[in-house]
Order: sequence, then C-alpha cells, then structure tokens
Amino acid sequence: MTERFRETELRAFARAMFIQAGMEAAKAEVVAEVLVEGDLLGHDTHGLAHLPPYLDALANGDMRGAGEPELLSETPVVQTWNGRKLPGPWLVRQASDWASDAATNFGMGAVSIQRAGHIGCLAAYLQRIAERGQLLLLFSSDPSTASVAPWGGTRRVFTPNPIAAGWGTGGSSVMMDISMSITTNAMTARRRAEGTRFPAPTLLDADGAATDDPNAFFSEPAGTLLPLGGIQAGHKGAALGVLVEALTSGLSGYGRKDPSAGWGAALLVLVLDPARFGGAEAFAAETQWMADAVHGNPPVRGGEAPRLPGERGLARKAEQRFKGVALHPSIAPLLRARGEKAGVAFPAPL
Repeated sequence: MTERFRETELRAFARAMFIQAGMEAAKAEVVAEVLVEGDLLGHDTHGLAHLPPYLDALANGDMRGAGEPELLSETPVVQTWNGRKLPGPWLVRQASDWASDAATNFGMGAVSIQRAGHIGCLAAYLQRIAERGQLLLLFSSDPSTASVAPWGGTRRVFTPNPIAAGWGTGGSSVMMDISMSITTNAMTARRRAEGTRFPAPTLLDADGAATDDPNAFFSEPAGTLLPLGGIQAGHKGAALGVLVEALTSGLSGYGRKDPSAGWGAALLVLVLDPARFGGAEAFAAETQWMADAVHGNPPVRGGEAPRLPGERGLARKAEQRFKGVALHPSIAPLLRARGEKAGVAFPAPL
C-alpha cells in the first residue's frame, strides 16, 4: 500500500531539517517548498529524494546555507551572479523574481548564475511565473560532472542539461521539463538500486552499444546516457545539450574549463512578458487556440486523448494536495532515518 503524507507536514519537516543543518530560515522555507513541489508534480527523483544529499552538501561545505550571491555584471535587463554555492532552489526563486520584474518593465529579464547549488526539479519553478502571465525559460547544467557523450563518442562530456519552460494559456499553465538525454543520472541510479532495467535502450555501454542495463553506467570504463532522440536521432539531443552548455556555463563565465566547484549548477533564468511583445490578449488567444487544437485532436486508436505538456503533472499535484503526497517507496525510510538522527520527527502517513 502506498503511503501518503500531508504536503504541509512534509514541507515543515524539510524546513526544520535544513535549519538544523545551518541553512537560514528564509532559504530553508524556499528549498523545502521546491522539493515538495517536485514530488507533487510527480518528479520523485528530484523532490524530497534530494533532501539527504542537500544535508550532506551543507555538512561538507559543498552548499552554503547563508549569505547572498555576488553580482558580477548588470544591465537593466540582465544580471550575472556568482551563486557562491548557495542553495539552488533559493537562487532560482530570487532570479525568477528579478527577471519577472525586469520583464514587466522591459519585456524580458535574464539572470545567468555560475556556481549555484543543485536546483532540484526545474518544473517546480514554472507555474508561479506562468500565473503572472509571463513565460519562464530555465536552462541548467552541472560543470562539475558529466554523464552524456557527444554524438558519435563514447566518453562523458556534459550532463543531461534540462530545459524547462512554462506559460499560461488563459485557462491553465503549460509546463515542460525535458532533459537532453533520454533518462537522468538519478533515475539510472534508482534503476540500479532496484535491480530493474529500462523498458528500452536509454544508455550506451563503454563501447558505444545501446543498452537498457543501468549497470553499464557504473562500469569501468563507464557507459553514458543516450542523448534525447536515442540511437536513431540522438544527434538532435546532443546538439541541444551543447546549446545548454553555451547558455549556462558559457554565459555565466564559469564552467567545465575551470576547476570543479563541486556538485551544483550553472543556470540561465529567462522571463518574457507577452504584454511587451504582441500583447497579453493576443498571446492568451494564441496559446488558448493551440490548447484547444491539442485537446480536440483525434487520438490514436486505443490511445489517450492528446494533452498539453504539464497537464498530467498539474492533475497529479491537485490530486495529491487532496489525498496526500505519495512518496516513492525508497524515500520515506531515508527521510525517517535522517530525521531520527537529527531529532526531528518525520510525519506519520495518512
């Protein structure tokens, strides 16, 4: 039977754990909210599953729980920050708000961030800006590690490098969060721990042969994650991965060419305000037309009706707010054990 937990109690637990580990209360509040949002949307490899490694990062100095980012450069619509290894979710929230304000005034705003802490689930940031009538684009990479080979190669060069985007349609939010590899490091590690294989080839072994075996990723020499598009069209995902490298490490000025700054992220946060382009009403009308066209499209025989990106996640979020958050079976025992060690009670299941 799946255990479910109250959203508010999970947030309170995470917040208390982070504060005890030395994170400032305002930052702990945001990080807890973002991690739980990941689970609410169904991204359970990037929700509270990250609480233990975040705590470890705070303990070993790989994440800083207090302070402010360093402003490296500034124009009316662009800022570049040294994130100073501060919590990634808090940095993204701050950057999104700054970019949103700039977009209101000038049509767009962007914040490039180097040396950020890990940012969790990208989808967790989208709805908040979309509900303001703006469009948020978020690009992320981790210069300290690598798991994806360039197309035609067999050795790791870059990370899954997700792209996320969110905007309103007049009736709801469209939200996408897509890695430029078929799967992620976290899902590969989970499959290996469970002793399960992927339903289709999602990795390359060290010789460049496609495989569904997650153990290939952890072999020596190591395998790699297949780029988005797989064996037949992975050149497209690999190209997009290189683009994300330019938009994150390239624009922020610190990346793979430099000494490792430890587990974290290089980021670009970009907000566009339709009111400063063709107009908010025109944008809403066009996006609503597309939403209607998607929903009215005949499904394939025996298949589900077409849906917009993010609809399943938002439906899952609404259900879990009513029924309780269903954590992946591997997560609650880890959180409970960390809570007992810290003297913070983990919530009882509903």
